[in-house]
Amino acid sequence: MSGTPRRLAPAEELLASSTMAWAFALATIGALFGSHVLVSLTGVPGYSAIIIGLCVIGVAMMIARRREIRLVRLAPTTLLLLMVWLLITIAWSNAPGHSVAGWLALAATALLAIVVAHTRDTLQTVRATGDVLRVMLVGSLLIEVLSGILIDLPIPFLAVGGNLADGGPIQGLFGTRTRLGLVTVLAVITFLVEWRTRSVRPGVTVFSVVLAGVLAVFTRSPIVLVLALIAGVATALLAIIRHTPPQARRTLQLSIAAVLSVCAVLVYVFRRPLVYWLNAAPDFFRRSQLWNAVLDMVELRPVQGWGWFGTWPDRYLPFIRIEVVTGRENTSALNAFIDMLLQAGWVGGFLFTVFCVVAVARAWLTASERRSTVYTWPALILIALLADSVVESAVLNGFSWFLLVVCATRSSLVRGWRAGADDPDPALPHEPGR
Repeated sequence: MSGTPRRLAPAEELLASSTMAWAFALATIGALFGSHVLVSLTGVPGYSAIIIGLCVIGVAMMIARRREIRLVRLAPTTLLLLMVWLLITIAWSNAPGHSVAGWLALAATALLAIVVAHTRDTLQTVRATGDVLRVMLVGSLLIEVLSGILIDLPIPFLAVGGNLADGGPIQGLFGTRTRLGLVTVLAVITFLVEWRTRSVRPGVTVFSVVLAGVLAVFTRSPIVLVLALIAGVATALLAIIRHTPPQARRTLQLSIAAVLSVCAVLVYVFRRPLVYWLNAAPDFFRRSQLWNAVLDMVELRPVQGWGWFGTWPDRYLPFIRIEVVTGRENTSALNAFIDMLLQAGWVGGFLFTVFCVVAVARAWLTASERRSTVYTWPALILIALLADSVVESAVLNGFSWFLLVVCATRSSLVRGWRAGADDPDPALPHEPGR
């Protein structure tokens, strides 16, 4: 019995090591960004086994590092409240089994994000994300060249249309052109932060940015242009604020916040006319029709929602009714906030909005005050994800939800109300090349 702790010590040391944290971050980010490929190759059970395995390892790593992690700072309070409410909504779901599975998928991804946020600092997270995105984007280009030029045939099991020779649209390794477009925007932000922090050689940055830009163009998605524009404006505003004298910075921040608040109120007040107006744009016809159908169902259960599902099943209310109204099968509301209203009601919508607003505010203030460029990464990633949430529900699952929780947790560790309990900016060991 006395020898047991000594036998466990090497395993605990490995789990608490920087090398393990580096490998875990790469494996987790790779699994989430490569989810479409992994599901296509192994099926949902195989992919679920990968995520469960990563969760088990992640929990073991957190236990091994228990002396350096305070429970009170484990996750943002707003995130915990949101997850608790989504769990409660299962009580009135029309399909409790589907709801439990959807909640577990969301919770597992959040757990992985929390582990990465506590075992990797912001720069290390940027490096791991950049490495994975380079591999995924190179793979996307290669598979499109193979399908669209070399064999001139689609690859159905990967949902690759083989349209590269025709100028697109292309999907790469992400299943849809919209998802690939979002990844290219996130990738450009990551690659530029890598360059500004001198984490990679300039030649690698040039190659990476050009690669992402080429793939973005061939997606032929108007959403990519909008996301790039929003990210560009956010970057410009952040640069102006960072170069503004500290005594004038607060006034400028409040002015920007006031303008954004007025815009948000106007969008809410005129939400119905806005949705109908979008009918005039062909690219938004499907979304506007779907949003109207979803809002009608929200009115039937405005406070509590219909229960959390995540990805929509097609055999239960309210989703089957929405399918009848729109005349097509839908897997989401194509808007994260409307999706949250439908599934979790106004309570869930409020908690999700507060979670996002607090995360962006913390990340933005940190980025505007800290000198290192690496602190701009969480703010810009959050803005890109939430901008995409207006036309997609991707931020409620997969790699988008992972990045949302990672950025929110890192911002909470640096600027949260509990940051004063320990060192205000916990620094993790950073080894060259990792």
